[in-house]
Amino acid sequence: MRRSSVLFLLLASLVLLGVSCNKGKQLADLKPTTLRYASNIRCELGDGYSVWTLRDPWDSTAVLHRYILRSAPDSSLKGEVVHLSDDAFLAQLPASLKRGAEGRLSVIRVPVGSAGVATAVHCGLLDELGVSSAIVGVCETQYIDLPAVTEGLAAGRIADFGNGMNPNVESIIDVAPDVLLLTPFEHSGGYGRVERLGIPIVECAEYMEVSPLARAEWIRFYAELFGAEERADSIFRAVEHDYCALKAMASKADNHPRILTEMLYGGQWFVPCGKSTMGKMFADAGAAYVFSGIQGSGSVALSFESVLDEAQDADLWLLKYNSAQPLTYGQLATDYQPYTRFEAFSKRRIFACDLAHNHFYEQTPFHPERLLRDLIIVVHPELMPAEEAVYYKPLLE
Repeated sequence: MRRSSVLFLLLASLVLLGVSCNKGKQLADLKPTTLRYASNIRCELGDGYSVWTLRDPWDSTAVLHRYILRSAPDSSLKGEVVHLSDDAFLAQLPASLKRGAEGRLSVIRVPVGSAGVATAVHCGLLDELGVSSAIVGVCETQYIDLPAVTEGLAAGRIADFGNGMNPNVESIIDVAPDVLLLTPFEHSGGYGRVERLGIPIVECAEYMEVSPLARAEWIRFYAELFGAEERADSIFRAVEHDYCALKAMASKADNHPRILTEMLYGGQWFVPCGKSTMGKMFADAGAAYVFSGIQGSGSVALSFESVLDEAQDADLWLLKYNSAQPLTYGQLATDYQPYTRFEAFSKRRIFACDLAHNHFYEQTPFHPERLLRDLIIVVHPELMPAEEAVYYKPLLE
């Protein structure tokens, strides 16, 4: 064999060996991190990147989405989408993480510089993380009451993407955000035209977690997207401490009032399932939730008759509404006279959250301790006699 051929084969072998060792090193470098509460998301750390796997909340055996968050080598690459066909980095990843594996895969260089955000919940989160300047487009503007967003909309710095279930594709194209924060729903059929834009979709499925602290812990995922990890750690530690302290206080109550929640909307009564974050929070507040036996971690739609059969004698009724005018017992009866058949109505034991005049959705999903405090004040006023609820107030006459 000629000397040149021998050298060629030797070099080829060394290259193959190097690639093989590098792949092995990547696999060995994937180390799981500890999430104490969240069950629908997990994180593994690699060399200069992290892998976040979102479990399908409607099928525990399936993956909803995987995200590989790769640290940007310089600021000019922030938020750049890494294409699977032209990045040697991706060729070295475990096969299970590549396109064609179970679930969607998005690879994003972080921190991202701009985002379209579909909900007030996540606008509020980004605002608290100190990265509201990254918001360049929002949906459902009528439900967002954050100065950083309302002022941005007025000044033209933030675009109105319209309906969260069917965002305006042309507006999204004009703004071209690095990522889109959208909410997945069961049987929704995906994101339609938006999904074909090539902009990574961050699926905000934390609302399907099985406890309030599990939902709040997703702050770590969102924080890494925007380079706010230290801020998120500080926030979550305080949330965890305060929530656990309030839960311990409520556990000392002697009675457990039966509690009904929500009201009719579009002819249906949507109630949280027993294993939803709200179902769990009612239990942590020392209440007996009327629909605790309904399986699942989301919400279900019931008829008025079904709710009345189960909750007619409930001790307390908590509801939310969004109106320029305060809701009263008289208005509630005018809107739907059968509401008066609930004992909580006749005994004047209804507490209402006026969404038009507080920041319930901006503040409570990632701060469950604030809502738990409110619930304890309502359910067990004897435990906090000098405290006043922030979100739920006695319904006006």
